[in-house]
Amino acid sequence: MTLYYEQHGQGPDVVLLHGWSFHGGVWVDVARALAARYRVTVFDLPGHGRSRDVVLHAFTPETLAETVQRVVAGPAIWIGWSLGGFIALAAAQHTPRTVTRLVLVGATPKYVRSADWPHAMLPSVLEQFAQNVEVDYAATFTRFLSLQTAAGEDRDMLRRLREELFRYGEPSPAALRGGLQLLKDEDRRAALAGIKAPTLVIHGERDRLVPVGAAHYVASQIPDARIQVIPGAGHAPFLSHPAVFMQKLEEFLRHDKTSERSEQGYSND
Repeated sequence: MTLYYEQHGQGPDVVLLHGWSFHGGVWVDVARALAARYRVTVFDLPGHGRSRDVVLHAFTPETLAETVQRVVAGPAIWIGWSLGGFIALAAAQHTPRTVTRLVLVGATPKYVRSADWPHAMLPSVLEQFAQNVEVDYAATFTRFLSLQTAAGEDRDMLRRLREELFRYGEPSPAALRGGLQLLKDEDRRAALAGIKAPTLVIHGERDRLVPVGAAHYVASQIPDARIQVIPGAGHAPFLSHPAVFMQKLEEFLRHDKTSERSEQGYSND
């Protein structure tokens, strides 16, 4: 089976990458807005959504990026949410000529806390989550979805996440395990300084999966990066605060300069 994707609009290429356990449908409103000026390609990653039966020999950011690049081989703007951010970073790191601009949404270079990395979840939390997924997928992901919303975000947001998550059935067990292993093992901090593409880091102020400190770190380490923290937003600001998200995204994409940085190395507008 081939990788499922949809293309909308005409113009410079934009790649949209979803997070772990989801599918490209989460990007429907963003894709519709961008399609007025870009050719937008929205993917269901291997093992997810309508690509559930697509199997990779290894579930790594590099192999996932290579799979995407079989469809969009030339230069493109890469936008990655959560796990999708790992994939976009891998593309920018290993094939920099194919990434004209990079947008990281709710992303982090390292998901698991360690002595030198406080901006993440405890290893025991991820381990317990992996065990629970094997026993009761539906109940575990209901809890997972609640972590993606910030206190104060309405029930409509949680309902929309739930509807999207289960719209095309469960992801394949291999993809779920592979994604969790990736989140457990990956540490992309050392690669950030080598990213050449102008980068926008968009993050929810109240993200409970990826603390906002991770976003500030990423923006400080990538040479040509700026940060936009969306007040009151959780892990999916493009769903909970779509107007603000699109405003910040389009400002970045239309900006003529290759760098928008403060004296500290990044801006926090």
